[in-house]
Amino acid sequence: MSDILVHTEAGVMTITFNRLDKKNSITSAMYAELADALAKAEQGSAVRTVLIQGDATIFSAGNDIGDFLNAPPSTQESPVFRFLRGIAGFPKPIVAAVCGPAVGIGTTLLFHCDLVYAGDNAAFSMPFVNLGLCPEAASSLLVPQMFGYHRAAEALLLGDPFMAEAALEIGFVNRVVPPTECNAIAQAQARKLAAKPLTALVETKRLMKKSQQSAVLERMGEEGQSFGRMLREPAAREAFTAFMEKRKPDFSKL
Repeated sequence: MSDILVHTEAGVMTITFNRLDKKNSITSAMYAELADALAKAEQGSAVRTVLIQGDATIFSAGNDIGDFLNAPPSTQESPVFRFLRGIAGFPKPIVAAVCGPAVGIGTTLLFHCDLVYAGDNAAFSMPFVNLGLCPEAASSLLVPQMFGYHRAAEALLLGDPFMAEAALEIGFVNRVVPPTECNAIAQAQARKLAAKPLTALVETKRLMKKSQQSAVLERMGEEGQSFGRMLREPAAREAFTAFMEKRKPDFSKL
C-alpha cells in the first residue's frame, strides 16, 4: 500500500499520510506523490477542496532523515521543492487535520492551508536550527507575521514545540477537538467548502493571499538555496549522524 493515500469523493480530495510505522516521515518519493496529487487537484472542477490528514496519533515526524542523507534535494525541481511551490500556490481551499506530533515540514506546510483543525494531542515543532539547517516553506516570513517576533524566535531559533491550545491562541489553528474526531470534523468542513461555488472560493482565496504571494515564493526560493547549502555543511552532518546513532549532537567545535 502506498505511503500517500489519495481519495476523491464529493468534491474533496483527501490526502492521507500512511507511513505510520515510520511516524509518517516523508521521503522524496512521497513528496513527488504529494506534488502530483496537488497538480491533479488543481485541474478542472472535480476536486474543489483538498484535505490533508494523518493518523489520530501522529500527523508527520517531518523529513525522513535517512532518505535526506541518501538523496538530499539538489535542485529547485526536487520533489520537496515541487511540493512546496504547489501547496503555496494552490488556488483552491486546503483543509488540514492534525493530531499528535507535527514536526518540521509537518508544521510548516500548515501555513499554506486555509483551515486547520487540531486534535488536543497535537504538538507542533520546527527544529531546523537543531539540525544545523534554516527554515523552509517560507516559514521564516510567515511565522513572525503570525506569531509575533519573540514567539517566532522561540519556535524557530530554539525549536521549542508548542501545543494545540497555544496554536489556537495565536490563530494557527481554527479549532481544537478530540483526536478521534479530528479527521471527521475536517472532512465535514472540507465538504461544506466543496458545496460552495468554486469560482467564488478561488477568487476569495486569491484576494486574501495577493498581498503576500510574491513575497512567499521569493522567500521560499531563498530558503531553498540556503537549506540545500546547509545540508552539506558540518553542522547538519553532525546533527543527522547523531540522530542515526541515537546520541546527542556535539556542535561545540562548529
